[in-house]
Amino acid sequence: MSSAVLVEADGGSRGNPGPAGCGAVVRDAASGAVLAERSIGLGIATNNVAEYQGLIAGLRAAAELGAAEVDVRMDSKLVIEQMAGRWKVKHANLQPLAAEARSLVAEFQRVGFEWVPRAANAHADRLANEAMDQQEGGSADPAPSARIQPAGWLGADGTPTKMLLLRHGQTPLSVERRYSGRGDVALTELGERQVRAAGKRLAAMDGVITPDGVAPVIASPLTRTRQTAQAVVDATGGELHFHDGLLETDFGDWEGLSFQEASEQFPKLHGEWLGDPSVVPPGGESLDEVYRRVAAARDDLVAEYAGRTIIVVSHVTPIKALLRLALGVGPEMFYSLHLDLASLSIVEFYPDGNSSVRLVNDISHWQS
Repeated sequence: MSSAVLVEADGGSRGNPGPAGCGAVVRDAASGAVLAERSIGLGIATNNVAEYQGLIAGLRAAAELGAAEVDVRMDSKLVIEQMAGRWKVKHANLQPLAAEARSLVAEFQRVGFEWVPRAANAHADRLANEAMDQQEGGSADPAPSARIQPAGWLGADGTPTKMLLLRHGQTPLSVERRYSGRGDVALTELGERQVRAAGKRLAAMDGVITPDGVAPVIASPLTRTRQTAQAVVDATGGELHFHDGLLETDFGDWEGLSFQEASEQFPKLHGEWLGDPSVVPPGGESLDEVYRRVAAARDDLVAEYAGRTIIVVSHVTPIKALLRLALGVGPEMFYSLHLDLASLSIVEFYPDGNSSVRLVNDISHWQS
């Protein structure tokens, strides 16, 4: 293969937002031969989000092929102009996608961006539409191994790394509904009961205790997650490890404040933060930064525990980030998804790039 490739990418949404999909094709720059295809269902998303996801999929495929130089061709004027640096990325939902695309671009020796008419991008457009057809129950017949589709009902290659995601139990700050990030608080008595119940449930789940061993427990190093993780270890007998990438958001000067107090003391900034993941609390970190940190932690865990079941004990925002990574959706998920204390969610990450969400926010173990 030549070290130079062409990436043709596209995305679309039937409803904007609506059922969305993206497609990408990687060609040899010299011969035009197709080297890789990607066709990915995205759930509910906008056209622009889908177009960025198509670009990201194409860049990832080019990187997997070992390309050094890439020329990107898309019929999205917005994506091309923003990636070329001529237009600003103003929409909050697109900013983390643009950042992810730029981080991929940095891995190559050279990347060029060119707008092309829609007719010249027909191959990628077809792949995006096939992904949308599959989500809507269409009859498209994707190639069995060249495309990435949602895991589960379409299938995936390889054994996934299954993550059982457990949020910590109740703390005094959660009782009072105060921002609780890096502040090191312990569980309440109810929180201790919640996590003991969660530990018993996890111990009884398939794949946690097997003849080959016990699922390891990886936790945020804060006290509330250490206590939660220890309850799981007591119930399962698994080994306990810590990962700083699983820490909660650093809320900076908002730490310990209630929602109302933060709104009153920082009215403009707090209001912006509620809808823009790039906004940084004073002395803290943005949701975009948390997402990138958790994505790197996910990569670490998948590499270290490939094909295994692991128990991840963390906080509300990192768990939302892991669910977002598995679903392939935008940052609006941070604002629309609720996760209860001591709740259990399950995600799977496959070696071929697929992912699957199996469970979200289950608290039956401590409500029963």
